[in-house]
Amino acid sequence: MNTRLQNKVALVTGGSAGIGLATARAFVDAGAIVYITGRRQAELDASVASLGPQATGLCADAGRLDDIRAVYERIGRDHGRLDVLYANAGFYEFGALGGLSEAHVDTTFDINVKGVVFAVQQALPLMGRGSSIVLTGSIVANQGAESFSIYAASKAAVRSLARSWTAELKDRGIRVNVISPGPIDTPGLSGLAGGADNLDGLRRQLVATVPMGRMGLPEEIAKAVLFLASGEASFVTGIELAVDGGAGQV
Repeated sequence: MNTRLQNKVALVTGGSAGIGLATARAFVDAGAIVYITGRRQAELDASVASLGPQATGLCADAGRLDDIRAVYERIGRDHGRLDVLYANAGFYEFGALGGLSEAHVDTTFDINVKGVVFAVQQALPLMGRGSSIVLTGSIVANQGAESFSIYAASKAAVRSLARSWTAELKDRGIRVNVISPGPIDTPGLSGLAGGADNLDGLRRQLVATVPMGRMGLPEEIAKAVLFLASGEASFVTGIELAVDGGAGQV
C-alpha cells in the first residue's frame, strides 16, 4: 500500500480535471485527505465522486482573493492544518503580440500569478514544519514561445516566486518547489487548439518538439508532484523539476 501521504491534509487548486485531477488521485492513493478546487460545480462534483470519500470539492475562482480565503477557512475548520499545497490552477491561451488585449493579460496574471501568490500566502497559517508547497510552472518559461508570451511570462514569475519563498520559508521548515510540465495531453488541449478540428494538428506540432516522440500524460506529472510533496523529497527545495520528455532539455 502507498502510504507516502498517510493522514496528510492536501489541497490541489485547479483539481477538477487534467493534471490537477490526476495529482489529487495520486494523493488520495497515497493516503491523503484531499481538497480540490475548481470553478465549475458540476465538473467539480463529478471529479470528487471519482476520487472517493477522502476527497472534498470546493468551488472557487483561483484569481479571487475572497474565494481563496474561503477555501482555507473551510480546511481550517475541518482539520486545523494543511500539510501539502499543490498550486496548480492556471489559465492559458494563445495571443500574438500584435493582438494582445488587456483582458488576456489581466486574466493570465490574475490566475497564474496573483492566484498563486495568495494561495500560498493564505495557506501559511495552516502550514507547519515539514509541510510542502508545489507550484505548477512550465518549460515555456525558459523558451521563446510564439504567441504564448504572456503565459510564458506568468510562469517565469512563478519560478521566481518559488526561489524567493524558498529563502523566506526556510526557517519555518516549509519546502517550496516547482514542477514544470512539457506538452501534456489534457482535456484543456482542445480549447488551446481552438476546437476539436484543430486538435490533431496541434498534437503533431507538440510531439515534434519532444525527444521522446510523444506527449506526456497527466499521471506522469502527478507522480513527480507526489514525490516533491512527500517526505521522500525532504532535502529538496527551491528546484524546478521539468517533466517534459526532454522537450526543454536538448
